[in-house]
Amino acid sequence: MKFNINYTLSDIAKVSKKDINVFTTFACGGGSTMGYKLNGLHVKWVNDIDPEMAKIYQKNHHPENYYLCDIRDLKNKIPKDIIGKVDILDGSPPCSSFSMAGNREKDWGKKKVFKEGQAEQVLDDLFFRFLDFADYLKPKVIIAENVKGMLAGKAKVYTKNVMKRFDQIGYNVQLFLLNSASMGVPQKRERIFFIASRKELNLPKLKMDFNEKPITFGEIRSAHGKEPTEHTKNVLKYYKKGDNDLGVINLRINKKNTQFTQKILADDQVSNTVTSTGNDYRAFDKLECSDEDYTKRQSFPIDYDYMDLSAKYVTGMSVPPIMMAQIIAKLLEQWKLYEK
Repeated sequence: MKFNINYTLSDIAKVSKKDINVFTTFACGGGSTMGYKLNGLHVKWVNDIDPEMAKIYQKNHHPENYYLCDIRDLKNKIPKDIIGKVDILDGSPPCSSFSMAGNREKDWGKKKVFKEGQAEQVLDDLFFRFLDFADYLKPKVIIAENVKGMLAGKAKVYTKNVMKRFDQIGYNVQLFLLNSASMGVPQKRERIFFIASRKELNLPKLKMDFNEKPITFGEIRSAHGKEPTEHTKNVLKYYKKGDNDLGVINLRINKKNTQFTQKILADDQVSNTVTSTGNDYRAFDKLECSDEDYTKRQSFPIDYDYMDLSAKYVTGMSVPPIMMAQIIAKLLEQWKLYEK
């Protein structure tokens, strides 16, 4: 299905509505939320632990029911009369413990503050707390997103245990590895999605095949970027075609292994994954990516209000809306349980 990359929040509001309700957790800026809404679904209940993200979410999405709390406390906050009446439970438990760019198993089991102002949590435990909440809420369908790193190394055992837990609480689950570049998002972003349905619904297996034409950075970038720091400007003077990050240049000219996470985007290539840290730069004019660049790369609405946080941070923490929209479109096409 084709979704227009140049859309606004008011365009989402005009989508014809379906009588399907969603409870989204770890909502961040509402990337998943907008994917559901682009298909006309009703995101009725929202949860996150981050007060800054809560402000941004409420500013842009105006939710009916927002629960600002740890997911472990969520069942004590929600009305009991919604148990068994939620169509889809959505969630993207924080994934830094499994990221290929992080410390991975060195950090497993450690209590950490995911972001300043939040409570300490064992991050790799949150997926199971999400499933505990699913067991309590008993939705028809569960959709959970996470990083590709859950399929690598020792994390594979963790993922098998997640799959077992879905089975134990009464769900048939499928695991998909998807790349947003084939789904109409101008970004290479590989993520895994657990999609599960209650066993008694006896639904067929889903097929998630996407063949959208890749969208290059040059097709969506803004006319003007931001001025980089003097240090970065000096590094970028030595850019050569094919340099994908500042680290390659630093290694070549300074013999220093630094700034490898700061990417350089060529106009004829599909953008790399948007992350919440560091900065990305444009080969075209040697400037830092603009807020519009981050917005378009992550397929956020062009009029999204980031308030006091950066576009890179908010989008980098979120599921690309069009990536989720494509998944939901396939689900609605193949599962007819929502026809009323």
